[in-house]
Amino acid sequence: MGAMREPLPRGALGSLLLLLGLCGAREVHLPPGPLFRVEGTAISIPCSVSEYEGPTLQHFEWFLYRPTAPEISIGMISTRDPSFPYAVFGPRVQSGEVSVQRLRGDAIELRIARLRAEDAGVYECYTPTTDSMYHGNYSSKVVLKVIPDMLGVLAPTPRPLLRGRMAGTSPLQLSLSEGQELQLSCTAQSQTQQHTHLSVSFGVSAPDAPVGRQTLQEVVGVRRDFAVEAGGHFAERYRSGELSVAKAGSEQYKLAIGRVRPGDAGTYHCTVGEWIQDPDGSWQLIAEKRAALAQVTVQSIASQLAVSASPPEVRLSAGDALELLCNLSGPAAPAPHVVYAVSWEVGEGDGLLVAQLDTDGVAIVGESYANSQVGRRQVSLQKLTPAPGSYRLRIESAQPGDAGTYRCVARAYVHFPDAQLREVASSRSQGLKVHMKSEAVVVEAYAWLPVPATYRGDTAELLCNISVESTQAVHMAVSWWVEVTLGEEEPQGRMVASLSREGVAELGRRASGGDMSLDKVGPQCHRLRLHGVEPSDEGRYHCAVTSWVRYPDRSWYNAGAVKSNSVAVYPYARAMDTLFIPLIVGIASALFTGIAILATITCCFMRRLRKR
Repeated sequence: MGAMREPLPRGALGSLLLLLGLCGAREVHLPPGPLFRVEGTAISIPCSVSEYEGPTLQHFEWFLYRPTAPEISIGMISTRDPSFPYAVFGPRVQSGEVSVQRLRGDAIELRIARLRAEDAGVYECYTPTTDSMYHGNYSSKVVLKVIPDMLGVLAPTPRPLLRGRMAGTSPLQLSLSEGQELQLSCTAQSQTQQHTHLSVSFGVSAPDAPVGRQTLQEVVGVRRDFAVEAGGHFAERYRSGELSVAKAGSEQYKLAIGRVRPGDAGTYHCTVGEWIQDPDGSWQLIAEKRAALAQVTVQSIASQLAVSASPPEVRLSAGDALELLCNLSGPAAPAPHVVYAVSWEVGEGDGLLVAQLDTDGVAIVGESYANSQVGRRQVSLQKLTPAPGSYRLRIESAQPGDAGTYRCVARAYVHFPDAQLREVASSRSQGLKVHMKSEAVVVEAYAWLPVPATYRGDTAELLCNISVESTQAVHMAVSWWVEVTLGEEEPQGRMVASLSREGVAELGRRASGGDMSLDKVGPQCHRLRLHGVEPSDEGRYHCAVTSWVRYPDRSWYNAGAVKSNSVAVYPYARAMDTLFIPLIVGIASALFTGIAILATITCCFMRRLRKR
């Protein structure tokens, strides 16, 4: 048997009544009851004392009064006497199932790790006196009712309702592709007679990881006050509408993840908690169950997306149609939210874009195939079969510049509820070779001056003779350039004038600001005239010729460019210009000398007149 409580002295009652209104009296505090807890769960009952005398370290003793013997106190545990527990509690105290945790000197907490049905009754917390006289109350009582576990959780499998602490050990096996929807349901019910609230939480743990509060990542949950909260990195997905939880009927809860990601793989659990409100207004978790719902694996699109191009090699002549096929293979069950963009590139490394079919099915032609230089070539990219499917690139009139290595590039995107597209995978095909058999275009250009010597103020003529060897119709674009040297820098070319392949002339600006003109004086002879040349027009001039071939689709192909030799333009000064300055100087000198002589004679003559 354990130690007995110290009885209150008979004469203490009078003193207590006398001093009760004069000063503070010892008071032991327990939470108000009754407290309802579930069999098999843990409970903590705090106890504290105030208005006491003596040391700040107060001792506490716990007693239990069972309903079958309400007058008999059973010693449970004491903070000062290890031999205090009665026989029924001794083994439980020694094993740690029943313990006391000191919170501070005058406050402790009784802890029972696993409640039994016989633990129901009235609990008394008693404090041995340290006061100079008995004054106040030295104990307090609270009723604890242990109710049976009536909480159940059911996983969506054909198995009976499980009532263990961990319900279900063999969950469903689900294999999904990235972007598909995951739906899981959980049934939670309680037949507890008291008024309780339920909380339901869906969580996920890493595959084959032990399940516990430390390893279970909450996805989303419905709290006891019906508020919905998502955990960790799932919060943003919940706010965007990608993730949801809903109650279906009175007992079923459904989790939906609209677009699963590879990181969503794992074992999904449903955790149900039962809550009761104590008389002090606080809410207490009195039962909790967890069921394994499904073992989910998510195959990434990146691991399944494959791209191939055919044929492996193509040989054709200029002007023929070029057709290439691109085949995509992806998830066996494609998700409705997954879309693809397919493009063709030519060249090594980051190739040049030929054409692209975006996620909305809009075809885009690369800049090199639609611009002012080449026109708009007839390039198309067409989807032949459903997603991921096959795609055909067609260039109506192939040009020699189309030769090279072609690759098909596929990118997979997932549509999210916020209307955003997120790229989840990309893949490139092996390169295929396109060889072009084309007829060579040989062009030569020669610049010359029909009049070698040009004088200032005259018109300087420059001719450009062009020779072409080709079996095709070739259009020429001619431009004139002058090389200007500034100090010790390298000569820099500046375009003076040009004539397009359509015959449209574009005149630049001369350094002297004078006029100029372009014309064609022969079948393959072009002329540049500089009117009224000045010393600032001096320099070395050349012509540049670009040959263009037009194809049946009305597009242009640059067959080559050539630069002619350079010729020097030096405006000479005329003979009259050479004599003009000396003549002016001579006349000025003669006039100055004559005036000086005349002034001298006049001065002498006037002196003689004055002497007379």
